[in-house]
Amino acid sequence: MKSIAYLSIFIFCFFFSIAQNANEVKVIEGKVIRISNFKSKFVNARNVDVWLPENYSNQKKYAVLYMHDGQMLFDTSNAWNKQEWGIDETMSNLLGQQKIKDCLVVGIWNDGRNRHIDYFPQKPFEALTKAEQDTMYAANRQNGNSIFSGKVQSDNYLKFLVTELKHFIDSAYHTQNDVGNTFIAGSSMGGLISIYAICEYPKVFGGAACLSTHWPGIFRKENNAFPNAMNQYLKANLPKAKNHQIYFDYGTETLDAMYEHYQLEVDKIMTNKGYSNKNWMTKKFEGENHSEIAWRKRVKIPLEFLLRK
Repeated sequence: MKSIAYLSIFIFCFFFSIAQNANEVKVIEGKVIRISNFKSKFVNARNVDVWLPENYSNQKKYAVLYMHDGQMLFDTSNAWNKQEWGIDETMSNLLGQQKIKDCLVVGIWNDGRNRHIDYFPQKPFEALTKAEQDTMYAANRQNGNSIFSGKVQSDNYLKFLVTELKHFIDSAYHTQNDVGNTFIAGSSMGGLISIYAICEYPKVFGGAACLSTHWPGIFRKENNAFPNAMNQYLKANLPKAKNHQIYFDYGTETLDAMYEHYQLEVDKIMTNKGYSNKNWMTKKFEGENHSEIAWRKRVKIPLEFLLRK
């Protein structure tokens, strides 16, 4: 039955992909094929952008980097703030210099209103008391809007990514689908779900890049039990250091100014779990803020770290 379900997903997405070829996303380097409205039984349908490097060839096999917040990666016209990571330019530059292995990028669009519940690590959240969970659910953004649109559902988001999307990508493109060639990355809440993903699926993801990781989960430090719950989760679930790579970073301005204390605590856990500079990197970027412009400046560092030949 599973194979039938996967075949159905593949057939649907394959023909949708063909339909989208005429409307490729405009990028400076390589090309992006958009799969619109990718269906899932676990989460709401969303767009998926697949970046293929220049001279993509069926004669090669490619590593795959899955990135969250896909609408922010390639094209400013899709971004809510008209900023983008410039992933196509950075990847092409690194490939041209032969600093990284052949790789394609899968940009998974967020679900807008449901982004927070898709990206919030579920098991650490469920380890909180009912009162602590209720406090989290009641939290608001600075503009007064609720942070959470519903119940945390990141386990389902990861099931979509691992059992549906990855299967399609490995079927439709020439990929190396093993753990040593499958990576995940994101920033802010995208960084948080990336570290959660490699912990939940250590046999799927060999590396994670977590930029400006939003360790508080919400937007205040006071009366916030989540960071400690997340630390306890990491102590129990970080994958083995010998065959995984993990990258963290943070700036010092705007929202990033919250992160250093939490990141230093996580760094202690990394050391205690046997990680070293061979397979782990944490970098501080003085004066940098919480934005795609900042991440664009430094994304080459984690890309080279994870994808180096």
